[in-house]
Parts: sequence; C-alpha cells; structure tokens
Amino acid sequence: MLIPSYNSGPKLQETVAEACAAWPHVWLVVDGSTDGSANNLEEATGFQILKRARNGGKGEAVLEGLHKAAAAGFTHVLVMDADGQHPAQEIPHFMVLSKAYPEAMVLGVPRFAADAPRIRIWGRKISNLFVRCLTGADIKDALFGFRIYPVAPLLRIMAASGHMRGYDFDAEAVVRLAWAGVTVVNQPAPVRYFSKSDGGISHFHYGRDNLQLAAMYARLFAAWAGRRLRPSRH
Repeated sequence: MLIPSYNSGPKLQETVAEACAAWPHVWLVVDGSTDGSANNLEEATGFQILKRARNGGKGEAVLEGLHKAAAAGFTHVLVMDADGQHPAQEIPHFMVLSKAYPEAMVLGVPRFAADAPRIRIWGRKISNLFVRCLTGADIKDALFGFRIYPVAPLLRIMAASGHMRGYDFDAEAVVRLAWAGVTVVNQPAPVRYFSKSDGGISHFHYGRDNLQLAAMYARLFAAWAGRRLRPSRH
C-alpha cells in the first residue's frame, strides 16, 4: 500500500503506525516535505520510505510508488492519505475485496460524521454526479482517496497523460480507468476530520483547488465528447 505525504504534520507517524499494524507492506512516499514530519520514521521489515527531492503533487507521488510497486511484482496498490482521515482498520477488508475482484478498482465511499465540512460534502456531490454522467459507471464517490487501484492499467493511463499529477489525480484516475474498462467496487468507509488543535492539517485551498478541478472536468468533458463523436468501427 502507498501513503503519499506532503507536510502531513504530527498525524503522519500515527497514520504509518496504524497502516503497518493493518498490513505487512507499506510504502511512504515523502513528496518533498519540509516540515520534518517523516524525520523520526525509520524503515523496517515491510515498511519503506521513498523520498522525493521536490514536491510534485499527490499524483506524482503515487506515480513514483506505482513504478516501484510494479518493479517489485505487486499487481494492486491501496492508496491512503497521510493526515489520519482515512480508516486504517478497513485496510484488510478492502484487500479481501480486491482479491475477490482483481479486475476492479475498489473505491472507498466516505461515511461522514458531524465534523465534516458541509461545503466539502456538497461540492463532492456535484463532482460525483458529473463523474457518473461521464462514465456511466456506478461510482459512488470520485474524490475519496482511500481506494485500491490495479497497477498496470493505472500506469498505462498516467503514461498517456501529462495530467493527473496533483489534486486532480483521484477523480481523473477513476474516470479514465472506467473508460479503460476497469470495473468498480464501492465500499463504505468512515472518514475523520481533525481540528488544528488535534493535529489536523489540510492543504486544500478552495479557490486554487476548485479551479484545478474545474479545469480537469472541462478537459474530461472534451475527451468524453470526442469519444462520442468518434466514428464507430464495424
């Protein structure tokens, strides 16, 4: 499994410990962090640290982990965030589902508690509706980063695109994998939001990141329209 991390603060060590307790193979991809959050972590049996010299974005960090995973013979990766929001206790269950449906991507569907920002919930509802329209697939949530990907098809679609390297990674990966014929398994999972006093750190910027999402959806819509207008072969 992969944990991309950029300036994740004190929750990083807790996240890594919980992930290592739940699964024997955990790779942390430190994406040019400058806060020292990974300084006290040491590699151990089953736990590796991949350090990137510069911050490239979530997609770049995942891509580096995918290449390493493929080289090591892994066929699937579970990706989870480093900030403690994702449920490490669900990792074994997601892995069981992935083994049962090896051709599929297993997508976490967040179960929100009272601490979830309302604006984030409504924003993702719009995103999810748009993604379902673009793909025709039963994708319950396009933005929740707790999910399992089949490595080979994800590497192929990322090699064919210069996008999907930053915050746009999660949603575009789902759309393009669905277009490539990868099926979907949806699995509910709890999500936690922490206050700053509890060590919560968010790098989400409403203006910048929503603009990036809007550009991504415009790009995907253009690709979708092109696919529909392309003459069919008989």
